[in-house]
Amino acid sequence: MNVLALRPRPADRFIPATADTRIARIAVFEDMAACEAPWRALEAGPLLATPYQRYDFLRLWQLNIGADEGVTPFIVTAFNAAGEPLFLWPLGRRSRGGLQVVEFLGGKHANFNMALWRRDVAAAIQVDDLKMVLPRVADRADLLMLRQQPLTWAGTTNPFALLPHQRAANLGFSGELAPSFDGLLRARTNAAARKKMRKKARALESFGPVRFVRATEPGEIRHLLDVFFKQKRARMRAQGVPDAFAGPAVRRFVEAAATQPAADGAPLIEVYGLSVDNIVVATMGGIVGGSRFCAMFNSIIEGRFAVESPGQQMILRLVQACCERGLASFDLGVGEARYKNLFCPDVEPLFDTFIPLGGGGRLLAVTCRSAAAIKRIIKEQPTLWWLVRRARRLQARLSPPP
Repeated sequence: MNVLALRPRPADRFIPATADTRIARIAVFEDMAACEAPWRALEAGPLLATPYQRYDFLRLWQLNIGADEGVTPFIVTAFNAAGEPLFLWPLGRRSRGGLQVVEFLGGKHANFNMALWRRDVAAAIQVDDLKMVLPRVADRADLLMLRQQPLTWAGTTNPFALLPHQRAANLGFSGELAPSFDGLLRARTNAAARKKMRKKARALESFGPVRFVRATEPGEIRHLLDVFFKQKRARMRAQGVPDAFAGPAVRRFVEAAATQPAADGAPLIEVYGLSVDNIVVATMGGIVGGSRFCAMFNSIIEGRFAVESPGQQMILRLVQACCERGLASFDLGVGEARYKNLFCPDVEPLFDTFIPLGGGGRLLAVTCRSAAAIKRIIKEQPTLWWLVRRARRLQARLSPPP
């Protein structure tokens, strides 16, 4: 694997001669609709943000999940003297142990968390500028907790890396694409590996016609999502891992984001399926931003088809589709897994920020930092991590079915 450099790199050189990047006003919005105008203005310009920070995506998350979990929008926005938005922090506030914690909107359904930065602002901003904003957050919060932030995005340093931070427990994984899928596959594999892939493809085809599809009609999307939720629930239970997609609120969010287009007409979540003789053997959902496909969720069938690696065959077809549509990069989300190595050889460092904003937040900040550090240490030690996963599977086998 290729580990991306940990040293911050300068932002892209988009600095118009007349651009005013000085902060003249800070506003905190506690309503999504109230900050829609500056949010969309940033999205329409030269923007540094991941696709998980789109207004339409987070609006649906807050409507369907955030509100149910007690999250109140806490959108911090900076403007210059002309009233133009410079950056926007898509945060939410919730109570935790009697304290008010501010964190990114999106919860477990945003693999990467960032603010939205005008690119010239990202290039010019200094740590003192960020510290100037923090008192506005401290007025109504005890702890600023910003997790799973990429150190760089699209070749640009994340400005939040200027604040005190620590390495996150997980890593991101991505890879560059190429116009020719065949050329990309040859560059990433040897002849023996390609022969094995062809053998598995033929074995899967022996069960019946194999069909890869990107669902576009609401009925087809809902059918694939039905399969996804069932397959995901079964697999997470077998592994003894909590299912982040369990519960009606999550289903409402995913279905809404997959069937309701964004303001520009593009789907927020794209849904794909791989079927054999009309039996769906694998699913994948993802979000596209700029020229990057970000996988959000996936599932594979258990039983007779599983031995032919339907998940890998789904990824092969999906990467080919991304190459054909001209996308430049592809990721399979956070967390290490062997199946990611083929098309996501680049490891993307992530970091967490825990900043106490008042006396009550100091102890909670220490607790959060320590818990995150312990989790990272466990995941970095193969023996410890293997024991944790083994214990989870054992507990799952001993637990009664829901």
